[in-house]
This record gives sequence, structure tokens and C-alpha cells, in this order.
Amino acid sequence: MNCSRGNVALIILLFAAIGGGAEIVSASHGVEELLNNVAAERLKSLMDAGEKLILFDLRPAKEFQEQRLPGARSLALAEFDKRDHEVPRSGRVILYCDCLLYQLAEKFQRLESQGYRNVGVMLDGYRGWVKLGYPIETGRK
Repeated sequence: MNCSRGNVALIILLFAAIGGGAEIVSASHGVEELLNNVAAERLKSLMDAGEKLILFDLRPAKEFQEQRLPGARSLALAEFDKRDHEVPRSGRVILYCDCLLYQLAEKFQRLESQGYRNVGVMLDGYRGWVKLGYPIETGRK
């Protein structure tokens, strides 16, 4: 069986989502690497260092309009499959949301299957970012 690392991550997370794999996900130390995870703390330090990052907020557009990570672009999960061509193939791209992990893994895997190699995910999500007290933008963008 030929599985890409995105497919393996998706299989693990889907298994966990249906209730059969909580132990596998927590014991599987490689899931974060399979998804090219960037922790919120690491993302903040990259931003503070002036690294050019392209952030995509996968939450619904209304939530994005109210609050988002600084400089983020909106690409709602519901529109992702129609608009994934908007994700650039160069630069460092980070996806985040407040969704189920399998939904985020699905979008990561979709991009990876299209040849993207510059995409990471922030598994902490928007709430994880806010919980750490990191800055947000507010108002319409």
C-alpha cells in the first residue's frame, strides 16, 4: 500500500474522529509531523522575527471578520475546495481554524496531493492562539 504522509495523517485522524483511535492519536507522536504542525508559540516567534508568513483562517467568514490572527486571509472550510487555488505555492503557508482535526487534516492532505510542499497547520487553532494571549485583529477586513 502506497500512502503519502498526508494520507497516513488523514487515516489516523479519521479513525480518531469516529471514536476508535483516541489512544492512537495521543500515543502517535508523529501525527504533528505528518501534518507539518506549527505550534502557536512557534508561529508567534516566527511572526515576531519578521518571517513572511501567509496565514489562512478556515473558520466561517463571519468569525474571520470579527477577529483573526494578524495578517490572516479568510478561506472558510465551506469554500475551501472551490477556492484552494488561492493558496500560493511559494512562501510559508499556515492553515488554522477552530474545527475538528480531521477537517484540518483533510484540507492539508488536499493541498499536499496537489503538490503543495509549503503548507503547515496550527493545530492549536484560533482558540489556542487567543488562550495564550497573543494579538488578534478585529473588525472588517
